[in-house]
Amino acid sequence: MEGASEETLASVSSLVTVFENSRMTGAVPGVHGLEAGQQQPGCRSPTSAEPCEKPTEEEALESGPRTVSRRYLSSLKNKLSSGAWRKSYQPRTCPGSGTQEPEEKKIVRELLETEQAYVTRLHLLDQVFFQELLKEARGSKAFPEDVVRLIFSNISSIYQFHSQFFLPELQRRLDDWTTTPRIGDVIQKLAPFLKMYSEYVKNFERAIELLATWTDKSPPFQEVITRIQSSEASASLTLQHHMLEPVQRIPRYELLLKEYVQKLPGQAPDLADAQKALDMIFSAAQHSNAAITEMERLQELWDVYQRLGLEDDIVDPSNTLLREGPVLKISFRRSGPMERYLFLFNNMLLYCVPRVIQVGAHFQVRTRIDVAGMKVRELTDAEFPHSFLVSGKQRTLELRARSQEEMISWLQACQDAIDQIEKRNETFKAAVQSPEGDPQEQELQSEELGLRAPQWVRDKMVTMCMRCQEPFNALTRRRHHCRACGYVVCARCSDYRAELKYDANRPNRVCLDCYTFLTGNVLPEEKEDKRRGILEKGAVAGSEQSLICSFLQLLGDKWGKSGSRGWCVIPRDDPLVLYVYAAPQDMRAHTSIPLLGYQVTAGPQADPRVFQLQQSGQLYTFKAESEELKGRWVKAMERAASGWSPGGPADKDLSD
Repeated sequence: MEGASEETLASVSSLVTVFENSRMTGAVPGVHGLEAGQQQPGCRSPTSAEPCEKPTEEEALESGPRTVSRRYLSSLKNKLSSGAWRKSYQPRTCPGSGTQEPEEKKIVRELLETEQAYVTRLHLLDQVFFQELLKEARGSKAFPEDVVRLIFSNISSIYQFHSQFFLPELQRRLDDWTTTPRIGDVIQKLAPFLKMYSEYVKNFERAIELLATWTDKSPPFQEVITRIQSSEASASLTLQHHMLEPVQRIPRYELLLKEYVQKLPGQAPDLADAQKALDMIFSAAQHSNAAITEMERLQELWDVYQRLGLEDDIVDPSNTLLREGPVLKISFRRSGPMERYLFLFNNMLLYCVPRVIQVGAHFQVRTRIDVAGMKVRELTDAEFPHSFLVSGKQRTLELRARSQEEMISWLQACQDAIDQIEKRNETFKAAVQSPEGDPQEQELQSEELGLRAPQWVRDKMVTMCMRCQEPFNALTRRRHHCRACGYVVCARCSDYRAELKYDANRPNRVCLDCYTFLTGNVLPEEKEDKRRGILEKGAVAGSEQSLICSFLQLLGDKWGKSGSRGWCVIPRDDPLVLYVYAAPQDMRAHTSIPLLGYQVTAGPQADPRVFQLQQSGQLYTFKAESEELKGRWVKAMERAASGWSPGGPADKDLSD
């Protein structure tokens, strides 16, 4: 068993090496032109899970290639996500393979034939469409190379995997079927690499949009695509049709392998391996479906944020939109109700006013009500039927729905969100309690704190900081462990260091409560501002405390009343944030900009000292005193935007 594991590990390592080194390699020998399994338009495609419809008379007369409609793309994604294709698909037999051939071998032969045709399609995508567009972009400069790479995503890795590993392995097994009648072990070895499809699927909708945009925008771009689509190898199909094939391929594997397992005799030596391989293929399919779901959630969330004007305090990629819709606000001063709009997220309810002039944002947020602590109930009011009450810590609202059904729907959605928050709080409480319910038994006794290593609370046992109870998320509030008590806490609550005896009296990351107990200090020296707001950070005047600092002119309406000149600092202890002060000795910044993900570009003015920070709807414009100073600022901001920070032994010690 150990030898087999080492052999598998070695083969996996070799695959990784190939993917890293051959992303932009030339065509694989022996994969040119169409394979025998490829069908002409109007026939069943061997890589499609369903038969193509027979072309109508009008379609037959069309000379140009067919296009993919947006409705079809959306339908395909919904179908793959819901699993409806599993119900509608009926397995077919492989014609011409002989009646005496075992059923399981027929399925393996069909798998091989469809794989041959699929590799041909991948060759067309990667070595023809991708390479020709890349060549044109480099030669004519009519469109950016990055656009081409975004459209085709990781298609090169997918092509190399199937042409150099998956297809040859299947071919060898079918050739040696008499002596080795099995494919389960081969698919087990290679199935984990099918998870690379999630990147392709997640990028698919964006790729189709870019393809449509640049086809209309750039004649050279359109000319290359039209020329390839008109070739015999493209079989009168558009590039969009070919790009769909990787999206459909993993469900095709699952269907064939499921049928293969069903056809195997009860005592077949490949039954156990084939079943395990089927489970792994199903996992890969779920991985792609999860990518589709996450892509759609983030796109929907981003659309909502744009309609709300990208309010800084509500933009959070971890949020989930539960419901939105118009309501009527019952006013205490006016006789008639007023038009309002609600956005219900998993953690907050936004009470909004529609903008009269909808330039950019469609709504203005009037009130944010936290779901935690919120209560809802129906109101009995003869004057205003279908009304309900939303009572939160920030505000209480009397609202009216347009119908009884709509009111019940709002009440149910709000109550579900409240129940979910309360359930999460119960999870938090359970994490700090012992099985008997005594919170003191789980944590270390105070006299043992720092004397021996604590039992760490598992990350999955909590969803919020165990000190401040703020919810964790992957971007702005990550999980850390206190080395004294073992609690899962956020960075702010664990930004303290105390000497622990069990670790040879070396300073370790601890939470504030443990710091206070171990050191006797109420707050750490020179760190009183750690408990203040994000802008309450003293300005850094010297270069030894900052990565870069200087005066910059602040241009444009974005800066409001902050003045035309600001003292700008990127501190060493917070290297991914830009702080802007009115003066070098101020103890509070008027603006802080998290630089991660921003693009640093030249400004629209002719002055070479101008540069900009841009991300989504945010745009900040600066002007340095010299071109040399501008260059240093641009370099520092680009590093911060990419996530770079100064390293050192202390950094590694503080990371979880």
